[in-house]
Amino acid sequence: MRGVIMHGPGDVRVEDRTDPVIQEPTDAIIRVTAACICGSDLWPYRGAEDPQWPIPMGHEYVGVVEEIGADVSTLKPGDFVVGSFFASDNTCEICRAGYQSRCVHATGLDGTQAEYARIPFADGTLVTVPGQPDERQVRGLLAASDVLGTGWFAAVAAEAGPGKTVAVVGDGAVGLLGVLAARELGAERIIAFSRHADRQALARSFGATHIVEERGDAGVAEVKELTGGLGAHSVVEAVGTQESMMQAIRSTRAGGHVGYVGVSHDVELPGLELFFSGVHLHGGPAPVRRFLPDLVELIMHDRIDPGTVFDLSLPIEQAAEGYRAMDERRATKVLLTF
Repeated sequence: MRGVIMHGPGDVRVEDRTDPVIQEPTDAIIRVTAACICGSDLWPYRGAEDPQWPIPMGHEYVGVVEEIGADVSTLKPGDFVVGSFFASDNTCEICRAGYQSRCVHATGLDGTQAEYARIPFADGTLVTVPGQPDERQVRGLLAASDVLGTGWFAAVAAEAGPGKTVAVVGDGAVGLLGVLAARELGAERIIAFSRHADRQALARSFGATHIVEERGDAGVAEVKELTGGLGAHSVVEAVGTQESMMQAIRSTRAGGHVGYVGVSHDVELPGLELFFSGVHLHGGPAPVRRFLPDLVELIMHDRIDPGTVFDLSLPIEQAAEGYRAMDERRATKVLLTF
């Protein structure tokens, strides 16, 4: 099969890979019908991480079940499925509490920017999509596998809801879909931090009521001005840097909540400032599997259209151009087709 391999910073290639096979009786093999490039894929691409090169890329996917292991009971060949970026058994105590990304058996995936993928713990990881999704729904379901599910978790962790003002730090795909999630959760006002006209427009289409272009302390001051000096009730942090995390915390009122989902890189929190802020922090790798059944229903009933976050589609053979486009901010989210 063909798949995307990163050999080092900036070095993305599409190569022949060995077709996956069933290794455990709980596995499933799927034919990937659409995949995409994640903002987190840019960390190693930019040299901010130093994994054991080369690495197979991709953790977002939708597809059709081709084969199942002997112990798989909820899936059958031919099912159209979407799954989380972490495989989980969905039965352990941590999973039952709604934190499948921290399942006691949690494991990553071996690169889903490929024609086929092996999905461990298939019963606990994959969700069957009813019927046959159309092209627009497929794009939405693909978003649900990570960026929508992650943005949704961030909004839930921030306790977005009716009567509340929500601020969103980060205008990548996760932040933008955090805006959509806050709207669906009933937020009264949604403030999106963004300096890019195209992303501002998308944020407004997803429900943003205010746009703040300033960053850092200047951005915090604008949020305070919009909230009578108090700060937002709920703040989504979807970047993962020191500046973004402090901007999120300082934009939150005392007693408010920050939902942080940006992959943390060199973030250090000042203990005394945090102590006196009175701000709740909740986040980490999103338990997307918790939300997938509800997100699938919303997408398949055309109640939300998160797939509009994809603004560039390329065949998998042009994956390197997709990485360049996202790195250079010429694209918000790149969809890969097969």
